[in-house]
Amino acid sequence: MADKIDQKDINNAAWSACDTFRGVVDPAQYKDYILVMLFLKYISDVWIDHYESLKEQYGDNEERILRKLERERFTLPIVKLTEKNPETKKEIVIDEFPANFYSLYDRRNAANIGELINIVLDNIEESNKLKLDGVFRNIDFNSEANLGKTKDRNRRLKQLLEDFNKPLLNMKPSLVSEDVIGNTYIYLIERFASDSGKKAGEFFTPSKVTELVAKLANPGTGAKICDPACGSGGLLIEAGKAVGSKDFALFGQESNGSTWALCRMNMFLHSFDSARIEWCDTLNSPLLIENDKLMKFDVVVANPPFSLDKWGAEDAESDQFNRFWRGVPPKSKGDWAFITHMIETAFDRKGRVSVVVPHGVLFRGASEGRIRQALIEENLLDAVIGLPGNLFPTTNIPVAILIFDKAREKGGEKEDCRDVVFIDASKDFVSGKNQNTLSDEHIEKILDTYRKRKEIEKYSHIADIKEIEENDFNLNIPRYVDTFEEEEEIDIFQVQQEIDILEKELEEVRKKMAEKLKEIDIR
Repeated sequence: MADKIDQKDINNAAWSACDTFRGVVDPAQYKDYILVMLFLKYISDVWIDHYESLKEQYGDNEERILRKLERERFTLPIVKLTEKNPETKKEIVIDEFPANFYSLYDRRNAANIGELINIVLDNIEESNKLKLDGVFRNIDFNSEANLGKTKDRNRRLKQLLEDFNKPLLNMKPSLVSEDVIGNTYIYLIERFASDSGKKAGEFFTPSKVTELVAKLANPGTGAKICDPACGSGGLLIEAGKAVGSKDFALFGQESNGSTWALCRMNMFLHSFDSARIEWCDTLNSPLLIENDKLMKFDVVVANPPFSLDKWGAEDAESDQFNRFWRGVPPKSKGDWAFITHMIETAFDRKGRVSVVVPHGVLFRGASEGRIRQALIEENLLDAVIGLPGNLFPTTNIPVAILIFDKAREKGGEKEDCRDVVFIDASKDFVSGKNQNTLSDEHIEKILDTYRKRKEIEKYSHIADIKEIEENDFNLNIPRYVDTFEEEEEIDIFQVQQEIDILEKELEEVRKKMAEKLKEIDIR
């Protein structure tokens, strides 16, 4: 059996494949081509590996092998290219090949290679509608606008196919575990986010932030987990991992079509094929519906877009699901609209919400202040956690995580809990050249403080509802966690003595310099 492929090696090989497009295509666009090609290579290798294994088991019973392959995960159909016979006017087959990566690699010199890639993807999608319907509709490998004119486009696509045909990118399960492939996918998304700058906010949350948000949400066995602004799915996957078993169900919604497709592929690569990921605007057209009502979840997590403008406030009062009964957030800032939606979709008396927010959410007044007050008075707020600045590629501002717990409602098992944990973790980070990050120790400290509801000087404080009320329901963390550091007392007399000594020494140096200059003049 061949040696297993190392995670670092496959990451590097996949990232080097991006050289085909670097400097030619915007990173926010070429990520789609790379990730789709990675996905195509993966499903091709998995299918071939399973096919070879089943052939050993069932011999030449081709029909039985193909049925079993389709039942277990997916099918890769046969592509038939046809054209009309000029004499008979009937369609005739001019080429026939399996819809997989290797067929395209064999045809990499074809004058219409971009069109052939599109045809293969269309056939795969059509044959796997339940799992892959719509996943490739936003990608065009024959696009002149994105990939250049025919000659340049063909050259780039040929190079891309050759890059992905390297031994280090052999993704057969017998050589590479599904975790490794999934990790490579997330690794690429993270690298693309770094290159994409502000555009990265549409599809990416840093891995350490997703880990923290997921662990704070603490999903249990059998949990229904939802992310209503799921991006490429990293936070959902991390929340699934936090369960500690395979017994959970994932749900998400994403408004950006290409990002939604990345999320669907991400779920597939992590063997979460059954995850339900909807494509539409959560605030205006929620699609996670059951019996004409919003679906309810055990855990709701999200890193929604910060202070989203024009989020749909004009229609909020007539919302058919009555999500905004506490008040309508301002039309230029959708933060509390997302939070409200999340709370309304958490199960009564047990659901939990863990959400990343900009600090303005903690203290802005008017309608936002009224919504914040209502949720605190309902005893739903469980924790406010301040994080360092510059954690995101999209912004250098510090952010916070809010935890809401519906088990604190009347009838819930935590209804007697009437305090809120405030944590100021803003000083704990690993400094990076372009971006800061959290270490495992920083995450563990936050989790331990929150779970044990610890009071730690200059780090955390447990505030009862009365104290928050006295602060006019303002959740600005410095109001509760005193991080003021007293400055060391300065002995003015001693400082003056040191200055006098330094001035004398400086005078001596000047004299010596003058003498040296005279010697130079004499010579």
